[in-house]
Amino acid sequence: MIDRGLAAPSIPAHRAARARLESLSHAAPAAMRDPGIAALGTWSGGRFMRFGEPLDEQRLIELLRPDERLDTVLTADAYGAGDADRLLARALEGVDREAVCVIGAIGHDFYAGERNGAKGYPRFTSPALRGPQDYAGYLRMAAERSLERCGLDGFDVLLLHNPDRTGYTSEAVWAGMAALREDGLTGAIGVAPGPANGFTLDVIACFERFGSLIDWAMLILGPLEPWPGELALGAADAAGVSVIARVVDYGGLFWGDLEAGHEFRREDHRAFRPAGWVEAGLERIAAMAPIADRHGLTPLQLACEWDLAHPAVRCVAPTLVQEAGAGARPVEEKRAELAALPREQPLSADEVAAIRAIGDNTGCMALKGAAPDHVGEELPDRWELDERDLEVAARWRIDPQRDLRAHA
Repeated sequence: MIDRGLAAPSIPAHRAARARLESLSHAAPAAMRDPGIAALGTWSGGRFMRFGEPLDEQRLIELLRPDERLDTVLTADAYGAGDADRLLARALEGVDREAVCVIGAIGHDFYAGERNGAKGYPRFTSPALRGPQDYAGYLRMAAERSLERCGLDGFDVLLLHNPDRTGYTSEAVWAGMAALREDGLTGAIGVAPGPANGFTLDVIACFERFGSLIDWAMLILGPLEPWPGELALGAADAAGVSVIARVVDYGGLFWGDLEAGHEFRREDHRAFRPAGWVEAGLERIAAMAPIADRHGLTPLQLACEWDLAHPAVRCVAPTLVQEAGAGARPVEEKRAELAALPREQPLSADEVAAIRAIGDNTGCMALKGAAPDHVGEELPDRWELDERDLEVAARWRIDPQRDLRAHA
């Protein structure tokens, strides 16, 4: 099969990108602040991603304002087509910039691209928008505009947001990302696969090829969703890539105020999950409760500590959800719960394994990215395995048919 990541550029463009990569691989990053163990995300609060009730603007600003306990905040330029960035700027007003870590994400082109309904805006690497010779220019423009909206001179970390196959494999893309770090627009760079679960072999291959450039990766990982994110952790650790774990709260279940039979509004993002997911999840969380009680942890704190028990994982980013109804916990109370997350790891290796066994979700869904059950035309989020994918799988003892397929 064709290696699409290397076939697209012309020979001169490919050589120029490779030369640029070689010059940047060991470039010293700009001054930066590392993310803390827990991050606030601008997708929280129901305003830019439909999880729970949308907060009014001032309440969301206060929720996202970083402080001594929660000093890390994460945004993406595509959220609200720039509106999340602008709201973050207000949340950062009066905050000591040197005391906080701000993580940005770019990659969806809402400048020249047209939105495709719920699928959002196209990736900037879409051939309909531009070729490899223009990738670096787009990345610089997007980073500069996002920084301007945020009221910042530079990000601490800048992630490549939801890349397509080209984003994972293109030397021109990663030369462009690394140049942003070299020129001081960010202190570190990374990759954020998504939006759905999968991309396992793609992100591992990205670590292998560009690990000398990549500082961070944001992966879906939690006690009720250990698979398939866990398959990429060894490669991240080997490449020296630190992981931010997202969806830790499992659609809000670990916050403890969703009950069996809960009816989600039609527009709520979680309404698309399979029937019975709340009830099944609550049963598994109840089975984990004795471990949480043993250490004085809330369910959400247990989920975070389980993630942080993995060597590659250095930060967790749950979603702060304001549920509907009179009995729902105020989202500010959930923020305080996250802020109180113990800094010392309380879980033993046996407890980590026991939680993994309770939450095992292997084969529960069809995965995105390079997938053994995808045949035919390459899609923005799904494509056939090629020879390089199979080689990556073999190196990491991943059997695609066994480990990357949905079970019937």
